[in-house]
Amino acid sequence: MSHDGLSTAWAVAILLFGVYVAFWVWWGGNGKPMSASEREALLSELAPSSTDEHGIEALEGVRQLMANDDGKEFVMQNLVQYRPKALYPPGHAYSDDPRAADRRYGKAILWPLLKHGNLVMFIARRCGSFIEPAHADVWHYVAMVRYRSRRDFLKFAIDSNRADIFVHKWAAIQKTHVFPVKPIISLFFVRLMLALVLGGLGLVLVVTLR
Repeated sequence: MSHDGLSTAWAVAILLFGVYVAFWVWWGGNGKPMSASEREALLSELAPSSTDEHGIEALEGVRQLMANDDGKEFVMQNLVQYRPKALYPPGHAYSDDPRAADRRYGKAILWPLLKHGNLVMFIARRCGSFIEPAHADVWHYVAMVRYRSRRDFLKFAIDSNRADIFVHKWAAIQKTHVFPVKPIISLFFVRLMLALVLGGLGLVLVVTLR
């Protein structure tokens, strides 16, 4: 390889390594637990905007979630049942399609999620029945969202807990069951996948620029 080619290869490697380091810092997932004072300060920011029936119930759920903070990443399991028709408060000129309302909510929370290192990992629609206990709820879809930590979940909640966002969620959803889980076995290797993608991209760039 010529001197210019070697310089190009090093430049590409340094650039892609910098991208990977930036991603590693943003992705996080292994921080320190919140102190009691930090937890209460963040909860106090969330409380003023949680004044309706759904908000008060959600705030109590957040308090319970924060009590088990270990500073590490976790996944939130969301089971969702749509309303037969979207139910918006008076004054909102949207269609009565609950799925359209849910899509509006999803688009509105995308940036607050990514801003704090959180990511939607998996969404799947129900496509049949198998083993169900009597009187089981019929969920329409399941979503799994990775959160960098409980601290970041709380910061996301503060950023997104606005009436103009959550009006779409509660217009769409009849019932939901949300709870945190810790993966035991997972094939979702984000850090490794990005390293492989960047490595492949680097190889292509070096060959192209030679």
